[in-house]
Amino acid sequence: MTRYSAAREIDIANHLTRWGLNLDTIWSTLVAGLIVVLGGLLVARRATSGVPSGAQLLWETIVKGIEDQVESAIGIRTAPFVVPLAVGLFSFILVANWLEIIPSHGALPAPTGDVNLTAAMAVLVIVWVHVWGSRHSGQRNYWGHIFNPKDRPILLRPFNVVEELVRPVSLALRLFGNLFAGGIMIELIGLLPPYVGWAPNVAWKLFDMFIGVIQAAIFALLTILYFSFANIPQHAAEHDDAPESASTS
Repeated sequence: MTRYSAAREIDIANHLTRWGLNLDTIWSTLVAGLIVVLGGLLVARRATSGVPSGAQLLWETIVKGIEDQVESAIGIRTAPFVVPLAVGLFSFILVANWLEIIPSHGALPAPTGDVNLTAAMAVLVIVWVHVWGSRHSGQRNYWGHIFNPKDRPILLRPFNVVEELVRPVSLALRLFGNLFAGGIMIELIGLLPPYVGWAPNVAWKLFDMFIGVIQAAIFALLTILYFSFANIPQHAAEHDDAPESASTS
């Protein structure tokens, strides 16, 4: 047991890096994106208005669930682009997460286990939220609600800005941390002899698939919630000023 373990090394968080780029992450990202695109085209090609196939039924269930979340949080008519965005993020992150369970000997790592990718997706979402929020709710109303929320005491208002700054960090690190921990566990289980390690390896990969679904769903759900937070009514400032004007009169 000791001799077998000593002959192996744990290779974690090491990437094939050239020209300042993690080439293995880029390759895995392209593979995950290609799987999502080809899978979507295949489902669309075989879609029918009659009895749906298993793949079509699964896809329609995912889309319907996200549509219900968007409708309850913000309204599909208010931000119709949020549904395809959330569906795309969920599908891509799920496939990217599940690449970890493929026995590729490190040639096809889960790209979501690289903080550079999760940070890029988080920044994309947050920037999109702020751009849409300022256009939809009005720049003065939107940014005023962030930097000067009148429903909070003056001393607590800076924490509102801190909360906005922390959002992309928490969104990126939550996904990265779970996938990184899963990669560590797979590497540690791989140190066991094959006649012992196959059982915990199978059990952990099944659990890792479940975690992959949960993390993809959380990222998509938080994306929907962030857009709902950016939907600030135009009369918010007037509503906040109402108690002050009433007390003055």
